[in-house]
Amino acid sequence: MNKPKKFIPVMLMPFQEDLSIDYVALEKLIDFYLEAGAAGLFANCLSSEMFELSKPEMLQSVRFIVEKVKGRVPVVATGTFAGSLLEQADFVQAMYETGIDSVIVITSLLAEESDSNAYFEEQVRKLLALTPGIPLGFYECPVPYKRLIDPDFLGELVQLGRVNYHKDTSLDIEHIQRKIEAADQKPGFGLYDAYMVHAVNSLQKGSAGLSCIQGNYFPELVVWLCQHYDDTEKLEQVEQVQQFFIDQMDVMHYAYPVSAKYYLEKQGFPMGQYTRRQDIEPFDEETERALDQLQRDYEALAQSIGLKIP
Repeated sequence: MNKPKKFIPVMLMPFQEDLSIDYVALEKLIDFYLEAGAAGLFANCLSSEMFELSKPEMLQSVRFIVEKVKGRVPVVATGTFAGSLLEQADFVQAMYETGIDSVIVITSLLAEESDSNAYFEEQVRKLLALTPGIPLGFYECPVPYKRLIDPDFLGELVQLGRVNYHKDTSLDIEHIQRKIEAADQKPGFGLYDAYMVHAVNSLQKGSAGLSCIQGNYFPELVVWLCQHYDDTEKLEQVEQVQQFFIDQMDVMHYAYPVSAKYYLEKQGFPMGQYTRRQDIEPFDEETERALDQLQRDYEALAQSIGLKIP
């Protein structure tokens, strides 16, 4: 069996009733991920409601996470937002100074949707020149729009030694395989897949691990899959887990991240359902019933595969 792959959770951001950041819950959330077996943390991402945070809030929360992690695992965080390339480079520097291991670049914020790939790639090269010595990663964030990075270009950047992380949202296993091949297994680089529908296939083809919202419901299950995806003695259980993620995809994405906060709160996690997001589906009684059923289905799955739920 190949060595276990890594799970890198996309961190939720807990808020208090007045919508200020709940740092007590955030510290417990860090422990929640790490105790489940997470091998790193992706802070200040879409699940963290990064577009609803001010830049001072971003820096303060990421600095808090780094301090509480105390080097136990790597921490990465998004560092490019709206503004000129020079303004983005300045914030990349500020974010790196929080002590994180890599600053994540949002592909859709370096060029407009109508811009060519050639223009996007030139913008990336300029950003690299403006941020010398800072390790970077890429995030194909679906907001404001999704821009996929070309596999050959990603391979070029990886070989330069500046890029060590890529969160893939292409939903295309062939595209992922091309990226992995272009990166040529360079030490220190990892492609982490967000799409759990083909999680097992992605791990088998060489992705470094998974970085998905499902880890905000039951991170221990994602860790289990990273450990056993190619275990010949657990083929049936792996198939069960993969099918579970496929079957439950819509439930976990609906009204997210409130849905994940509700799910965790039902398990006794000390976090409210407060969110700054205004653009999600309504969280109603039908949604609650679906999430309660998700919990029952998960408990049955965990029992079937012999996974202890924390």
